[in-house]
Amino acid sequence: MDDLLKRLTEKKQKLNGFRPLPKELEQSLDDWLRVELTYSSNAIEGNTLTRIETAEVLERGTAAVIKGKPLKDQIEALNHAKALEFIKTLAHTLTSYQYITEENIKTIHKIILAGINDEWAGRYRQTEVFIRGFNVDLPHPHNVPYLMVEFVQWLQGIQEHAVWVAADAHYKFVTIHPFIDGNGRTARLLMNLILLIHGYPMAIIRNEERTQYLEALNTAQTKGNLQPFYAIVGTAVERTLDAYINATQGKPVLPNLVKTISKPHTLLKIGKLAKETQETIHAIRHWTEKGLLEVAEHTEAGYQLFDHSTIERVKEIRRLQKEERLSIDEIKRRLA
Repeated sequence: MDDLLKRLTEKKQKLNGFRPLPKELEQSLDDWLRVELTYSSNAIEGNTLTRIETAEVLERGTAAVIKGKPLKDQIEALNHAKALEFIKTLAHTLTSYQYITEENIKTIHKIILAGINDEWAGRYRQTEVFIRGFNVDLPHPHNVPYLMVEFVQWLQGIQEHAVWVAADAHYKFVTIHPFIDGNGRTARLLMNLILLIHGYPMAIIRNEERTQYLEALNTAQTKGNLQPFYAIVGTAVERTLDAYINATQGKPVLPNLVKTISKPHTLLKIGKLAKETQETIHAIRHWTEKGLLEVAEHTEAGYQLFDHSTIERVKEIRRLQKEERLSIDEIKRRLA
């Protein structure tokens, strides 16, 4: 972790040497990150909008006609974009992460759930919650207010590298899980608020990294080993730093931001996925169109490629259909 933090510090100093960036360049990067952060953070939580659909919604609002996608998913995209603008504004007013307050965090969450669950937007939960697939006992709701006071006091007292604090704040926050919904999105926005305050560009936990990211969180919560999680956050920060530095030098930017962590030979074409799961190609395509399956990459010829983790997801979709007789929308909510 020390070597990574040293490298990040050096790259930030290099980026500082190019600041202020040309306005057109900075605006272009901000616009791209706005879409990618919104898409990735929401997709991790089960939102079915694709990158292109997310961009369309952010440009046109709910007037965008996204066939077959719930209005809720579009509202989530708009809310996340508004929350991004809020943390960028807040970052200009705070001189350190030590000045982040409970009200700041509640405001982020209130924006995230606005128009979706107004009753609990910005309010701590009063019921037990569970994370599907995680063997973690979350705090009793009665303890949440006290734990959040302790969390903010920790922020006020800790004096460490900003990237380490951003990663640790993310971990500590989701382990408290103070809200009934929207905890993951709020945690990633809080992480980026800390990075912005201290001069780092926002980091993207990509949807393509969802499995590794969630496994790293689970390892931290069940085994006390945070190193895999720190590595994921640190890599995300470095990826954006590299992109910004490349942009200042006229080098390609997007490969740093959108290249998936899977090696090409580990990805599955749709025919191979169908064979591995004993499903039809038609079924795979249908579930992909409905947002149940995520495409990891496209080949140069436009063919869809899927991560190996999709095999188990396909099997679970079929099980939910056959054994529990759930509809597509019910399966989508269950998997989310």
